Order: sequence, then structure tokens, then C-alpha cells
Amino acid sequence: MSRISAVLGGVALASVSALAAAQGLIQTQKLSAALANELVGESVAICAKNGYKVVAVVVDLDGVRQAVLRGDGAPIHSMDNAYYKAYTIASLGLSRKEESTKQIADRMAKAAPTTVPQTPLPNVTYAQGAIAVVAGGNTIGGLGVSGAPGGNFDEECARGALAKIKDRMK
Repeated sequence: MSRISAVLGGVALASVSALAAAQGLIQTQKLSAALANELVGESVAICAKNGYKVVAVVVDLDGVRQAVLRGDGAPIHSMDNAYYKAYTIASLGLSRKEESTKQIADRMAKAAPTTVPQTPLPNVTYAQGAIAVVAGGNTIGGLGVSGAPGGNFDEECARGALAKIKDRMK
């Protein structure tokens, strides 16, 4: 075997070894069930104090619902809308480090029409009312709230709830 062939063979073997190591386990973080339930409970409670009947949903980065709470008298369509909001921030906000559906909507409004999706994406809404759940500088999920008389009020309830549990997300 020539010296060049031996070197190239070594490089190829190292590349295959690195690729195999990259195919191992992936570690992810998400809220515990207890903390996710507390988060939706606080969101609904804060909105209720302001006279809003809402639904709150927490999703992980896979878009799986971790916790859902429908406040007393919250409109039925808010069940789906809160999920869509949470799903949107957890999926679309992740790549650009956006922290709310409002930031996504503002970006989309400024985007050239040719860069905005022409067909609706499943479970995605650009309505205000969701925030990213962030731990250690990384987005680990989304919190969506729906049912208040405006997305800005939904978002206020979500932010208030997240502030109450933030110090326990370590």
C-alpha cells in the first residue's frame, strides 16, 4: 500500500468514526409534568384575575402537549388556538431565537411576499399569544394562551406565569 493510500485510508476511517459517534443519543430538556402543569395553571389564573377566560397549553420541542388547562368558560376554539400558538413558537421560533409569536408575525409582515409560505403550515398560526420556554439560553418548549380579547393580553398572562416559575427551570 502506498503512503498516500495509507493516509487517505486513515482519513476515511477517522471520518467514519466521527460520523458513527454523531449517530449516538441526543439529550434534550423539557419541563417536568409538575412544572408544566403549574405554568398552565398560573397562565389561566392570571388571565382570570383580569376577567379573561382562556386556555393555556405547554408543548415540548416535538410539539407534544405536556400540559393543557381550559379555564372556566373559555371558548372551545381556544383549545386548538392555544396549541397552535405554542406549537408555532416552539417550532418556528427556535431557529431564529424568537421568543414570541408576535416577533414571528412582525418578521413575516416585513418579509418579501415571495418568502412567506403560500400555503398554510399544519398547526401554525402567527397570532400573538405565545412565548418560548427558555432554560439555560435554549428554547425547550412553548407556552400558548388563547381566549383573552386580544393576543397582547394572552401574551401578558403567559409572561406573568413564566416569570413565576423561571427560577425553578434549572
